[in-house]
Amino acid sequence: MRLLVLGGTEFAGRAVVEAALGRGWDVTVFHRGRHAPAAGVRSLHGDRTAPDGLAALEDDEGTWDAVVDTWSAAPSAVRDTARLLRGRAGRYVYVSSCSVYAWAPPVGYTEDAPLVAGASADAGQSDYARDKLGGELAATEVFGADRSLLVRSGLLIGPYENIGRLPWWLTRIARGGPVLAPGPRELPLQYVDVRDLAGWILDGVERELSGPYNLMSERGHTTMGALLDACSKVTGGTADLRWTDPDVVLGAGIEPWTQLPVWVPPGSDLEAALHSADVSRALGAGLRCRPVEETVADTWSWLREIGGTAPQRPDRPAVGLDPVVEAKVLGIDGGLDGGVPSTTP
Repeated sequence: MRLLVLGGTEFAGRAVVEAALGRGWDVTVFHRGRHAPAAGVRSLHGDRTAPDGLAALEDDEGTWDAVVDTWSAAPSAVRDTARLLRGRAGRYVYVSSCSVYAWAPPVGYTEDAPLVAGASADAGQSDYARDKLGGELAATEVFGADRSLLVRSGLLIGPYENIGRLPWWLTRIARGGPVLAPGPRELPLQYVDVRDLAGWILDGVERELSGPYNLMSERGHTTMGALLDACSKVTGGTADLRWTDPDVVLGAGIEPWTQLPVWVPPGSDLEAALHSADVSRALGAGLRCRPVEETVADTWSWLREIGGTAPQRPDRPAVGLDPVVEAKVLGIDGGLDGGVPSTTP
């Protein structure tokens, strides 16, 4: 199989590239050159936001069985790239997001749930939800519904993460001491390991899948308690997880999802949107999700290999809880001695 990955040097794109190379596929990456691509790929350079930014791709004579695109800015960039590749690629895989659904989606929403309004394939950059939906529209309009695969990912974690959610928890818990653990312990989570997403995408290319798929684990594949317990185990077990009632967390003005990554209040619109999607279509199409313990352990190993500091996308805000706020909520005088959490991953 011949695969073109637009980007392919960070997080989801990198995972797709490595999975494809592992299957013996012929892989080309088109990227800006800011990060080194994986060994074994053919590399083309260009900036999709610049005039003539697609020149290297346009001048290249390559053809591919599929294109994988993880773009999350102006939909017009997806449109322009798709038009260029329409006659040179068999299938367009666009890695989208469950953020494309109109707020707030109901518990158990399927791929047929209402979508955000105001998105366009011809638009410039606006907000994340409309940008992602605009990218979907661009892929579908150019390649047609039968040659477009729309991967609506949920919470994405695993090695190479450049958003900071799981790396922040690992880094915080590795420092030990009392840790604000937002309850309840049994809060069901829904996510996908980036490597499971990558493998499913390649299977989808081979099987010629098309249309939208909610791509994440079943609700409750793990829990908040199991996730943080796994973080504690792999980092040495010196942290003291202080499970705290959601009302106390919210009452302290702490923002779910950002200041306490992954966590959302039970029964909230955030929980419905982020941890309750119906994924039966993806499961029926072969999605299998590895245990949370494996994801956590491999992410910790990767973090240690790169020196302990995760990369951070410049277009995403840093996540994490201020140590002063954490100490105050836990009722610790004088701060967290020996276990000060960082506000950066």
